[in-house]
Amino acid sequence: YQRRVHGGYLLGKVEGDKNNDEKKNWHGHVTAITVAPEYRRQGFARYLMDFLESITDKKHNGWFVDLFVRPSNKIAVDMYKTLGYDVYQVVNKYYSSSLTKAEDAYDMRKSMPRDKEKITMQPTNKKIEPDELEFH
Repeated sequence: YQRRVHGGYLLGKVEGDKNNDEKKNWHGHVTAITVAPEYRRQGFARYLMDFLESITDKKHNGWFVDLFVRPSNKIAVDMYKTLGYDVYQVVNKYYSSSLTKAEDAYDMRKSMPRDKEKITMQPTNKKIEPDELEFH
């Protein structure tokens, strides 16, 4: 899914095992979200996230929405926490290239209404390797 607003955009998808209620891994995933600097702190990111959460819940009946974010991006981490996301686990050196120092990622999640007990967002307190991710 893609949603553009003046000053920003969001790319997202749904993934997982749709018909496996035991795994509870059918979910929305934020691939990218960007808001231009001059449009920040005006509710655009909330609007975009609300859109993906609504699609995940109402159209796909997903269990949760997840995203990856650099721990050093404190403004984004704080925003996601304000929106109801929590750090589910840490992915070791998720962001890496030959040009920059490798950095971990927070795998943050927010349960959708289907997950009434919020099981799918309960922190694992684990640090995993990128190849251990179920979905990439």
